[in-house]
Amino acid sequence: MNFLFNLINGISLGSVYAIIALGYTMVYGIAKMLNFAHGDVIMVGAYVSFCATSYLGVSPFLSVGMAIVICAVLGVAIERLAYKPLRSASSLAVLITAIGVSYFLQNAALLIWGSNPKNFSSIVGNASIKLFGGQLSIPVITIVTVVTCIVVMAALTIFTSKSKLGTAMRAVSEDKGAAQLMGINVNTTISLTFAIGSGLAAVAGVLLCSAYPVMTPTLGAMPGIKAFTAAVFGGIGSIPGAMIGGILLGIIENFSKAYIDTQLSDAIVFLVLIVVLLIKPDGLMGKKQSEKV
Repeated sequence: MNFLFNLINGISLGSVYAIIALGYTMVYGIAKMLNFAHGDVIMVGAYVSFCATSYLGVSPFLSVGMAIVICAVLGVAIERLAYKPLRSASSLAVLITAIGVSYFLQNAALLIWGSNPKNFSSIVGNASIKLFGGQLSIPVITIVTVVTCIVVMAALTIFTSKSKLGTAMRAVSEDKGAAQLMGINVNTTISLTFAIGSGLAAVAGVLLCSAYPVMTPTLGAMPGIKAFTAAVFGGIGSIPGAMIGGILLGIIENFSKAYIDTQLSDAIVFLVLIVVLLIKPDGLMGKKQSEKV
């Protein structure tokens, strides 16, 4: 039963990484930039939900909606103010800006909410489902997290492949100049991508804090890094790759904690990533891209 319990917990944790990784992979796939402030948007979403339920008394599910809206607006603001002026700048300039935005969000959270940890109440309570005569107990939040990940991945796949806005996103991803000549508003498309990615970060933040209820202004830092690792692991730019990479990463991390060493689990996760990139540099589901020179 311990093996099954650790496997389920690993899939649940990996589902959170997958939802965060979807935001990374969408922004990189379309805007060709790495938004390292994405992890801090997770933190903002969790705090918004916490404040909505604790101070305003709204229902947990309404608080999730509020977090999604606020984080989507925040994502658009970050793109317009920090990244849009650097659209033609070097990758190093964008990277430094992203780190600056990350520190700004963390310190703003420290000023607003303080550094003391806060206890987050699960959006679905602490109920659990017991199987095999009570030998295996699965928290409801675990099931909700996995189902949410599957729904989000399926919805994004359908959206990008079937809708006009999704077609515009794919066109901008292929060639911004050609997409603009075809009448596509590149700036609006990129802003929409940031809005979707930041909204997903809010969902991930609420799910993460529902499972691990201690909140601090730095709560999104490590999950953000691991989700980026998951995106690279699965093949950054691939929506199915982000999901597969996230779930595999969660399983590897959980089994490492259970059967090897808790303190070495993070090192093992990144070691697996290095091995995968040495064998398949484009990630598990990444596609090789050739450039004309």
